[in-house]
Order: sequence, then C-alpha cells, then structure tokens
Amino acid sequence: MKRALITGALGQDGSYLAEHLLTLGYEVWGTARVQPRVHGHYVQGVHYEYADLQDSLSLMKVIRKSTPDEIYNLAGQVFVPNSFFLPAETFDSNVSGLARIIRCVEQLQLPARIYQASTSEMFGNVMCGNGIVRLDETVAMNPVSPYGVSKLAAHKLVDVYRQRGMYIVSGILFNHESPRRGHEMVTRKITRHVAKWAAGGKDVLRLGTITSKRDWGFAGDFVKAMHLMLQQERPDDYVIGTGEANSINDFLNFAIECAGLQGMETMVRKDCPDLARSPELHTLVADYQKAKVQLGWQPEHSFRDLVRMMVTADCQEIGLEVACLAK
Repeated sequence: MKRALITGALGQDGSYLAEHLLTLGYEVWGTARVQPRVHGHYVQGVHYEYADLQDSLSLMKVIRKSTPDEIYNLAGQVFVPNSFFLPAETFDSNVSGLARIIRCVEQLQLPARIYQASTSEMFGNVMCGNGIVRLDETVAMNPVSPYGVSKLAAHKLVDVYRQRGMYIVSGILFNHESPRRGHEMVTRKITRHVAKWAAGGKDVLRLGTITSKRDWGFAGDFVKAMHLMLQQERPDDYVIGTGEANSINDFLNFAIECAGLQGMETMVRKDCPDLARSPELHTLVADYQKAKVQLGWQPEHSFRDLVRMMVTADCQEIGLEVACLAK
C-alpha cells in the first residue's frame, strides 16, 4: 500500500486530494495546525498529525513517522492580499517551508516523490500584441504580488533540486474553487451572499474590480492532476486549468441566475476602491495541453457546473433547499 503525506490536509485542496487518494487505496497522512475534527475539512480515514511549515522539527517528526512514498505540499499562505501585509511570513511559509520539507527528505534518505503547489499568479499580466496569452509551461513569469513572487521562488527551488536528482514536480494550477473554498475568497463571498439573499437577507455585497477574468475550475478535478504528476517516469511541471476565462461579474451574474434571484444586482456595490487589488491581474487563461497529452487529464466540470455547485452548497449550509434554475 502506498503512503502519501499531505501538508495543509484540512484545506480545500488537501481534503479533496485525501478523499481521492483514499479511493485509490493509499494510506493517507495529513498535517494540521489545529484540531482536525473541529476546524477545516476533516476526512475520515486520514492520519492527522500536527506540523507547521515554519517548524523543521514538527516536519521532521511527521515525515519520519509516516515514511511517505509521496508528499503533496499544499500548505502555505494562499491569500494574495495578505501577502502585501505579511511578506516575510509569506516567504517563510511558501519558500522556506518547501526547503524544510526537502531537507527532511534528504536527511532521512527517503525516496519520496514531492509535489509542489505552484500557481498561475506567478505569470503576472502577460500581454501579446492586442490580446492575452494562453499560458503554458513555457511562458515567462513576472508576478505582481509578494505571494506570486514567493511561489515563483519555490518553483525555482523545485528545478534546482530536480537537477540534483530529486523527484519533485510543480503543478501550476489556475484558480480552482469549490464549496470548501475559504470565505475570504471572492467566489465564496459571492455564493454565500447569494444564498443569504435566497433566504430573504438584504445585506449588500461589496466587490472590488469585477472585470478581472480568471480561469476557474473545480478543485476536485484539479487534485486528480496532482496525483497523476507523481506517477510519471520523469518529474516535470504542468499547467492545470480549463482554458476558459470568465470575469468576476460573470460569476456574480450566473450565481444570481442559479438561485432565481434576477434583480438582486441592485444589492451589489461594484468596484469598491478598498477591495481592489493593486496591481490587479487582468486575465489568466490556461493552456493545459501538456497535461492533457502527457497525463491524460482534463477538467470534468465546467464553469457553470462549478457555480451551480457552490450556490447549491451554500444554500444547503443555511438550511435552504434551492433548485438551481440556470442551465
């Protein structure tokens, strides 16, 4: 039986990945900094252990105890706005955290394969003539936030250790959402407000820049690509996305349509200056052809599937049964 260790196992990606690996017959271990049955997305059957990416001793302890065949590094500071207020902490978690994992594997002389969670935020705003580039693994990266820079540094670290013979891959994942997405993220902020409106609430939804476009996919699809990356003969980097871009305004409008709440647009305050990112990423669209050909992976859920799923789940969370009306 293969053993996998997932850092950040209680998060959106970690919980979906844990469920997927359990169905494949893995023994799954997960790190957490809080009580797993109380916080986050607890998965029955996972062996949870305390560990912190900023604490080498705790990482060494859990890696020695689990002796994993595969390590999925999904923990870290993931909220882009916070990275501007906490740049040092962001780097310590996102870059030094990976370095600590690598060092533990080296010291224990484990043949573990490592997955590093990279991100489309590493690309920044890539323009080509009058249009937007469909981004693949060959496009130059120019991040515009401390978060993006930290992830690019970790991405480069992957390449350094791969050249030293370590099996380590980077999944360059574009935006992926789900009903398990954190409440601070704009997609979940929208669907939670829509659910409250469906229950009769009148709270105003305040949003920043609504014209920004993202390549949004379902996290449950993306974690399958993570696993496939570690099953290849040679380690490599892979872009994972859907190839379709939609604006935040598109997400909002379809979420409202899903709940049959046309007219609630008047309850939205758009382009609020205090919520706008500076600098803003305007459009991110993935070219996942390499993953499609080499991994045999492609997304199973569309953008509209994703929005329907999130609206339905947030309605159910507050005890409201809403049949999504939008197709």
